[in-house]
Amino acid sequence: MTVLTEIETEVVIAGAGPTGLMLACELALAGVETLVLEKLPGRIEQVKGGGIQPRTAELLEMRGLLEPLLQRATPREPVGGHFAALPVPLDCAPWRTRHPFPIAIPQWEVEEVLEQRATAAGTRLLRGAAVSGVESDGNGVTVTADGLRVRARYLAACDGGHSTVRKLLGLPFPGRPGTQQAVLADIRLSAVSSLVPQQMGHMSTMTRQGGGYWAMLGPVGGDRYRFTFGRADQTDDTRDTPVTHQEITAALHAVYGEETTLGAVDNSSRFTDATRQLEHYRAGRVLFAGDAAHIHPPLGGQGLNLGVQDAFNLGWKLAAAVQDQAPDGLLDSYHAERHPVGAQVLHHTSAQRVLADPRPSEDVAALRDIFIDLLRLPDTNRHLAGLLSGLSLRYELSGEHPLTGQRMPDVDLVTAAGPTRLSALFGAGHAVLLDLDGVVPTALPLPARVDLVRATCSDEVGAAALLFRPDGYLCWATDNPVDCGETLLPIIAAAVTLAGASTHGRGWR
Repeated sequence: MTVLTEIETEVVIAGAGPTGLMLACELALAGVETLVLEKLPGRIEQVKGGGIQPRTAELLEMRGLLEPLLQRATPREPVGGHFAALPVPLDCAPWRTRHPFPIAIPQWEVEEVLEQRATAAGTRLLRGAAVSGVESDGNGVTVTADGLRVRARYLAACDGGHSTVRKLLGLPFPGRPGTQQAVLADIRLSAVSSLVPQQMGHMSTMTRQGGGYWAMLGPVGGDRYRFTFGRADQTDDTRDTPVTHQEITAALHAVYGEETTLGAVDNSSRFTDATRQLEHYRAGRVLFAGDAAHIHPPLGGQGLNLGVQDAFNLGWKLAAAVQDQAPDGLLDSYHAERHPVGAQVLHHTSAQRVLADPRPSEDVAALRDIFIDLLRLPDTNRHLAGLLSGLSLRYELSGEHPLTGQRMPDVDLVTAAGPTRLSALFGAGHAVLLDLDGVVPTALPLPARVDLVRATCSDEVGAAALLFRPDGYLCWATDNPVDCGETLLPIIAAAVTLAGASTHGRGWR
């Protein structure tokens, strides 16, 4: 009889990808005991999700995580993102962000930085621990994994598109199966032709066709490249067929010339354009985030970012639930806010899939031409830039102020301690009450994990006092000093604990 090692923790996370590790960072920041179980024995140095979008960059900067990632970033032309690889860069400048361009960085580098932060803060990570059983009850969840039995109050399933947790619970994953298949490979080239790009640029300049193939070859440092390719006759039926060196070489020669020589293949896999989403992101004591909750065509650089932002939304709410500080509705608001955001990403990546067809029909080609013209219009470009970057996301929160539910630009502030920026106020993962006009009473007692910051700002902010959730979204604001008297305390209590309890999200990730 096998004897299982018993472990107790407050939260167990399945999966040590960007989503799971980001969630671990957020929970550790709030003082929650967290254990991460990862089925792989070691991290795979795979580029995979290779970009950080502007809103994700803003959130990472709030936690002091952006700078170590920028130090590892792949050199890239300072150019905006794309919609369906159409040749008009998306302009994020109207959204007042300090990070208007996507950041190119291999996914394994993101994982390494997040793991270092999470483990330094006390998170335990066990590799080679594949989840094999999940039992949930009213008080917690029991997870079995390779000789372990883990008892926790909650389980966060961040274990990818083929989520074991989702399958063990028998949860349906409705959507559309894949109809087209492609290859993603991290390769090394021993010789290159003049057709091989020297630096990452706009997607429309990185894609090529030849010999029946479409392909994108992106340099990621030294002789290493991220190679994505496919052909019209590749279908989902061959998904489980191993990718061979001969297959990669044939695609390289067809698109980039026979003088482009394959030196080595670090790793390779196939992917499809399948689109699926869980109906509910919460099943009792189990919550789902990242690809375990939603999968979609890899267009517009959405996957890694959608998962990391799921984690930002879930982290502070789950911490409050674990610490018995969350009222009814707070944890359920994770699904209420993030499910519509995921649905919107599935919706627009499906549209991009049609427009990005490498062999468009005559009708699709005409649609592309019209869409390119539309992208050159400032209003259209601004809308899609906000959509793809995540900068336009607005949650439906209670409150009459027009700014409620939005992100705020990272404005410069001056406090008694000296100059700072709005993003610097969120390093502790607390809610922030920002008083810009001296309207908050000096003796006002504040709940724990709410930081009062008095500052001045030369930029137009739109309110005299603002209350931000731990994930940086505005949940209350006022222009009236009267509102900051005795009535402010219940507003803060409600805003900080119930700000997430909206009925749905509005806008885009």
